[in-house]
Amino acid sequence: MSGMFDHSGRAIGLLLRRTINLSFALVVLSGLGCSSQTVDHTQKTVQAQAPEGHKVAVAPQEQSVALVQVSPDFAARIHAIEAEGRLAGMDRPNFSDYKQHFSAAYGASNYAPLWLRADGLSPQGMVVIQALERSECKGLSPEDYDASKWQQRIGSLKTTNDTQKADIDAALTIATMRYISDLHIGRVNPKRFKFGIDATVKKYDLPQFLTQQVIHAANVQEVLAEVEPPYRGYKRTEDALEHYLELAKQGDGASVPGVKKSVGIGDSYSGIAQLVARLRLLGDMPPGGDAQTYDASVEEGVKHFQDRHGLNADGKLGAATVRELNTPLVDRVQQLGFALERWRWMPPEYPQPPVLVNIPEFRLRAFEADEKVALSMKVVVGKAAPTQTPIFTDSIRYIIFRPYWNVPPSIVRSSVIPGIARGGAGYLEKQRMEVSGGDGNLVAGLRSGRYTVRQKPGPKNSLGLIKFIFPNSYNVYLHSTPATELFSQSRRDFSHGCIRLEKPTELAAFLLRNQDGGKWTVEAVQKAMDSGPDNRTVSLQTSVPVLILYATAVVEEDGVVHFFDDIYGHDRSLKAVLEKGPPYPW
Repeated sequence: MSGMFDHSGRAIGLLLRRTINLSFALVVLSGLGCSSQTVDHTQKTVQAQAPEGHKVAVAPQEQSVALVQVSPDFAARIHAIEAEGRLAGMDRPNFSDYKQHFSAAYGASNYAPLWLRADGLSPQGMVVIQALERSECKGLSPEDYDASKWQQRIGSLKTTNDTQKADIDAALTIATMRYISDLHIGRVNPKRFKFGIDATVKKYDLPQFLTQQVIHAANVQEVLAEVEPPYRGYKRTEDALEHYLELAKQGDGASVPGVKKSVGIGDSYSGIAQLVARLRLLGDMPPGGDAQTYDASVEEGVKHFQDRHGLNADGKLGAATVRELNTPLVDRVQQLGFALERWRWMPPEYPQPPVLVNIPEFRLRAFEADEKVALSMKVVVGKAAPTQTPIFTDSIRYIIFRPYWNVPPSIVRSSVIPGIARGGAGYLEKQRMEVSGGDGNLVAGLRSGRYTVRQKPGPKNSLGLIKFIFPNSYNVYLHSTPATELFSQSRRDFSHGCIRLEKPTELAAFLLRNQDGGKWTVEAVQKAMDSGPDNRTVSLQTSVPVLILYATAVVEEDGVVHFFDDIYGHDRSLKAVLEKGPPYPW
């Protein structure tokens, strides 16, 4: 999720300055793909009150639009739909989670149509339907918004009675509310997965937003665009999704044959044609040429592919690389869609550029202003089982040089007690550990929790020589490590839950760069780590947001798409919830 943060302070609300001529003929086409559509804007606008003090340009209605009068049949049908919280004929008929919003929206209009006019559907409704029909391009499920049914409904308007028109108007209201909410905060509350992320603070007052910013908007496309996260990384992910949707339509092609042992330059391989075709399809090997053998050009293509998929980029075709090459493109589409879902859980801005850890990628990025990556490094995260690193957000508040390590009870039980059983008290001395809590039987005291263990500061300390603290209920932090050899591994889930850093010195210098007169250079940080006083705390003058996140698809600033294994199964959990359809858990 690199390049994700925009600190320009853009508000969610929008002051629209463009105009719209409501008498134009808008042709709605099915199967428009993912490209945005444009409309002509020529007529003057008036201002209406919008949510949260924002203004939205509203198209004049009295000159060219014949409004539908509220008929008893229409109002009665809307009341009935409202009472039931269900609308038969929709792909997802249960809208109990939007029932109160539905009631408020129609109550505000005195149960008049929100989208229908005497001569058909309003232009705003037409543009909304275009968006619903392209919802797949946002990583959403078209069935949630009746995407396949709108053309038939539009065509039936001239022959339907008022009760049937109420069904169409209500269906569009429900689908639009779902779409706006899903696009803005995601479909599923992250707390459903016990993630420490609060997306509820972003919720709109949906009835107000719909009635004041959408149904009379001069430019519905701009309103809907402002609903989405403002980050460039989100837009890059959306663009990548569009590309992979197109690839998926072409089909996966012939599978790349498996290998019994790794294949490299000069080795015989019967599947060279399928391999080259797949590398070219995915953009890892340029078109042209006539590769007949596993030559240098094929090796370079394999390296590029491996680098994009979290594999050791050695250019050799092994079993893991073949598995990734044969992953169906629909699975890649799904990964990108899940990444977009998680983007929507993020707030629209941060008080300071954040530090972000993406767990499946085993990578940390520290950002500066304007979404620029200032620092990037490898990390080691919690084991897939049973010590996963939690997903949450917080703020880094201080740094500790040459820290003690207070050994968690779980590690005392799993490592320290067995170590004492094997080596006696000498184990503690060798590990530079101290026990406190009283006299008596050492092992019994450790088992009961009466005794605590801590490891002395120094280069062999499990936390290394520095740790970064963002106080949290998980007792998770960033720290250095003496086990630097682990950073050479492509998969790096080895810790008990905390996050080990490849470049802790550089991160400390970056976080402290603007305080204490600029004295915290990389050299000064290293000196404090090597020979400074033990357990020295340096507080950050301004706390820095830290995001411990999970995305198995990442689009870099250069547009290159990377995919990673679902090591914790969070993608599978999200898929299981989404497959049930709405109402989704919030």
